[in-house]
This record gives sequence, C-alpha cells and structure tokens, in this order.
Amino acid sequence: MVASIDGRTLLSRWRPREALENGLFERLHDQLGGDAWLVGRVTGSEFAKRDAYAGQASQGYPREPWLARRDASAYGIVLDAHGKIAWGRDNIGNDPIVAVLTEAVSDAHLAGLRNDGVSYIFAGKHQLDLQLALETLSHELGLKRILLEGGGVTNGAFLRAGLIDEVSLAISPAIDGAKGAPAVFDSHEIVTGASAPLHAMTLESSEVLEGGVVWLRYKLQNP
Repeated sequence: MVASIDGRTLLSRWRPREALENGLFERLHDQLGGDAWLVGRVTGSEFAKRDAYAGQASQGYPREPWLARRDASAYGIVLDAHGKIAWGRDNIGNDPIVAVLTEAVSDAHLAGLRNDGVSYIFAGKHQLDLQLALETLSHELGLKRILLEGGGVTNGAFLRAGLIDEVSLAISPAIDGAKGAPAVFDSHEIVTGASAPLHAMTLESSEVLEGGVVWLRYKLQNP
C-alpha cells in the first residue's frame, strides 16, 4: 500500500488568489489519484454533525470490521482511537467514512456508527497500530494508495512508523508571521525527539503552477 502525504498548512494571512479561485489544491488531490484519503481525529471532528451518541447500547458488538459499503471509488478514513466523533452523517464529499478504532471503544459508540451508516475497523486494543490499520484497509477494501492529509500529529505518526512512501508538497508564496503555525509533520510531547526511520528522500518531480505555487514530489526510502 502506498501512503502519499499531501501536506497543507493553509492558515496564512495571505496566499495567491489564483490558487484559491482555481481550486488548485483540490486538483492536486485528484491528480494524486488515491483510493482513499486519511485524517486524524481533530481534523475529522470538523465534519461531524452530532455532539454525542447515546451512552448505552442494547447489545454488544464483536470487535471486527463492519463495512456499510465496499464499492465506493474513494473513502474518507478517520483515525478515532477512542471513539470521540459522533458523525450524524455517513460521508464527506460523497466519500463514505471509515473510522479506525481501538478495541476499547464502547458498544454504544459502535451502535451510533452503525445507525449513521459509518463503517469502522479496529487496529489495536488500546492504542492505534497504524501498520495494522493499513493492512486491514487493504484486506477489507482493497485500498492500495491512501492520501495522508491529516494534521501534523497524524502525519508525523505515519512518518515515524515508516509508512509514508511519497511526499507531495505544494509550496505557496504565503506570508504568515504568527507564532505556533501548524507544521506538516508534528508530534505529541511524549514522542518529541523521536526521529523518522528514513534512509533517503529523492526528488521525483517539480512543477511551477499558477500563482507562483511550486509542487514538489519526493519518494521516501524507508527501512
């Protein structure tokens, strides 16, 4: 499975009008041609339409994949280890949602996901195993290329796990002097200082796009 990261930190005070008006970043997303895109809980929660699911379930559910759809052209994968997101919808931009959970998630949350028509898989008992998540997505849905579009923490976790094969980076001539601007790769304090197990990065292509945007694509060599 190929994991390609499309790193975008778009909180700048100014950025090229051409890139916004022409839907540049959406076009790059389409051009990368993934079977699915993946984000973390914080990014995913921005799309939720409910505050919470019911506190109890009328039955228990096995900790095994439950997939509402297997025939979509693309999926929206959201890491939600502890079942914090109450969706109130089953898709994002017509891409069916697939939640990646740990086995510690409550039966009540699983009932809520099923009622919303949100698919889910499990990857770990109490903490997410990203390698297992990708293997399960490949086995259950046949996914071969996932566009990693998370926040910096999610991107950083995949990088440190050696699961990113390509970096797609659109550099926009933007100005932002704000302190603490979001990073493409980040981490929680508990793993601060942990280095990514990369052997090499090779520039595969570079292209100047409208608005002075430079699109760089790198191949990553993991152990």
